[in-house]
Amino acid sequence: MADETTETENPEPVTDELRDSIVARLTEALGDGVVASHVIPGTDVWIRVAANRWQDAGRALENMGFTYFGFLSVIDWMIAPEGRYEDTEFDVVEGEESGSKLPDGTGYAGGDTRFQAFARVHSIAEGVGVTLKADIDDSMTIDTWTGVFAGADWHEREAWEMFGVTFTGHPRLRHLYLPTEFEGHPLRKDFPLLARVVKPWPGVVDIEEIPEHLEEQLEAEVMAAFEAEGGA
Repeated sequence: MADETTETENPEPVTDELRDSIVARLTEALGDGVVASHVIPGTDVWIRVAANRWQDAGRALENMGFTYFGFLSVIDWMIAPEGRYEDTEFDVVEGEESGSKLPDGTGYAGGDTRFQAFARVHSIAEGVGVTLKADIDDSMTIDTWTGVFAGADWHEREAWEMFGVTFTGHPRLRHLYLPTEFEGHPLRKDFPLLARVVKPWPGVVDIEEIPEHLEEQLEAEVMAAFEAEGGA
């Protein structure tokens, strides 16, 4: 009975040999370029690398068999400035400047900057995917992945115009969605939705009652049309 109790109170830690080995292999390839990692056994793995090893990390993963490129984008971890441009129950608390600081956490594998690059690649042979992250400093630049995964081309163009991150070495970094004269980066948390100050959000309208004399007139016209079409 004592042995059974001990086994129950001290269960064996759950491990994931495949995902743990991915972290180990990437760490072997990049050394201290791997900053942090997080594995949820049987579910997923996140790895954060130094920004100056971002491109090397993509190439290392490709060499490890992660040849399927899923996506690449940018995260803005700044707390959203709720309540600045419309009525909301989540208005900024008096004395605090919403949007001026980072949240307490920046996702699995952490982060130290407002902006992070992140990408998803898969190994078809091993049936597993990896989410790679890297902090982006105030220079707002990071190396391109287009020389490793050609599919990253348009993803980086979108991130450049929506977040303002320059991907060094990208062969044709130009607008994908927005007109060339557009100013600002719409997916940043602090991008002002000034149009909504002038024009309300779709569906937000003031409902006015129809004047009684018009209501009677409209009702008469509808009935007349109904009867003209042979209505009972």
